[in-house]
Amino acid sequence: MPRDLVGRTVSRDHDHDRDRDRGPGRGRDDYPFRGLAILWVITGGLVAAVTGPLGLEHGSWSAAFQVLVGGVLQAALGVAQRALAARRPSRRVLRAELLTWNLGCLAVITGTLLTAPLIVDAGGLALVVTMVLMIRAVGRGATGPAWALWTYRGVLVLTAVSIPIGLVLAHLRAD
Repeated sequence: MPRDLVGRTVSRDHDHDRDRDRGPGRGRDDYPFRGLAILWVITGGLVAAVTGPLGLEHGSWSAAFQVLVGGVLQAALGVAQRALAARRPSRRVLRAELLTWNLGCLAVITGTLLTAPLIVDAGGLALVVTMVLMIRAVGRGATGPAWALWTYRGVLVLTAVSIPIGLVLAHLRAD
């Protein structure tokens, strides 16, 4: 039998059944996370490609941030949230998560490039808001194995701990 992301045995129609049970006209919640993540990875790759020839001061940092935070982390958290949440988050919550994550990433990059630490702070705050929404969306009634839930929470905590470090660095660079 096939298995899902968190190792549960599922029928071949599991995703279809799960989406049907969660309401009419509602597709997979992780598709927007995945789609935006792909865009971040592509733009990060393009930035990496032009950093050397154009001599971009923060180019390699920006490319890494776009690929890892905007792309990989966003996709992983979106897919994990869909797999672990006992109840499907509302469209409003999903929209808020997508907006705060992506606008937060844009603000961090823009603030860094402009040496404007307050913009970086606003971006960091937006990322924290997203992580709070994601923790609440999965909640205590999470489904799946304990290791998957603890990994999800651990990644969110590790990211939350790294944000103040980045904010302090942004302020130190600006001085």
